[in-house]
Amino acid sequence: MTHLYDRRKFLQTITIAGAGAGLAAALPFRALASFAGPVRIGIIGCDTSHAVAFAKTFNSATPVPGVEGFKVTAAFAEASPDIENNIKRLPGFVEELKKLGVEMTDSIDALVAKVDVVMVESNDGRPHLRQALPALKAGKKVFIDKPLAASLAEGMAIFDAARQYNAPVFSASSLRYMESAQAVAGGSVGKVFGADAFSPCHLEKTHPDIFWYGIHGVETLFTVMGPGCKSVTRTHTETTEVIVGTWTDGRIGTFRGNRAGKSEYGGTVYGEKGVAKLGPFNGYVPLVVQIAEFFRTGKPPVQESETLEILAFMEAADESKRKNGAPVTLEAMYKRAKKRRK
Repeated sequence: MTHLYDRRKFLQTITIAGAGAGLAAALPFRALASFAGPVRIGIIGCDTSHAVAFAKTFNSATPVPGVEGFKVTAAFAEASPDIENNIKRLPGFVEELKKLGVEMTDSIDALVAKVDVVMVESNDGRPHLRQALPALKAGKKVFIDKPLAASLAEGMAIFDAARQYNAPVFSASSLRYMESAQAVAGGSVGKVFGADAFSPCHLEKTHPDIFWYGIHGVETLFTVMGPGCKSVTRTHTETTEVIVGTWTDGRIGTFRGNRAGKSEYGGTVYGEKGVAKLGPFNGYVPLVVQIAEFFRTGKPPVQESETLEILAFMEAADESKRKNGAPVTLEAMYKRAKKRRK
């Protein structure tokens, strides 16, 4: 069965999750229990190729190193009613999942009852809070595919709910785990003085601009630069986005989003030991390995503060566009998000 998400329910959940801010913050996250068989993974949202690609890796007849002991066993399929391409693609993705032995459930609650951990895979960030809440309330570990949410306020609400229900959350783009980006993050060029990252940046009218696809390049930038961005400026044309971030220590990081020419991912990093190239992107397996490790340990490999800073960076970029390229601070975005949640 396929479903179209209810926008009103989504909006109502922001208040519900926000009410739990700070509760149970000091409690340790629950570890996975011991199971006789593989750990059962449930997928919420099947309107993206990621749902199929991740399931193929977890359910491969030939075990993939790093993901042994897990299997996608159930899914709840829904698509956003105002994104036509998602509706068109959903039935095909559902059939592919069924061929992998994945059971389709008729509700999120039914899914949560059948699995041990959850992946929220809708490529629309707007319903992520609503979709994740039942799993979080059940104390289950949840991976949320990019973007974590469609706004900074909603992202904050997700992490507040995770603390309230003692259930860890992890979110990332697969571009974070490009071998070249991880090498830089591991110190291959020493201290990073600056970086330029690029990716496709297709726009979707229902979403804040960068949240829809530009997040891939933004997350690449944060992977090598680390957190600490203070302000951004944005230049927008029909085919290109250029977002320049200034970090608190004076470093400069840029994201170039392309809507013309060949779709590629990469960049350049300027370090104390040399200049490194980022790319190419070689698939989803490195991210899936990280998801499996997160499900084993309950320890997100990316800090909450950095995940939220990425959302703040993208919101600040949209605000800069509205202000004709004027600088916008991330602090202003955090203040605005907090007001929206009151």
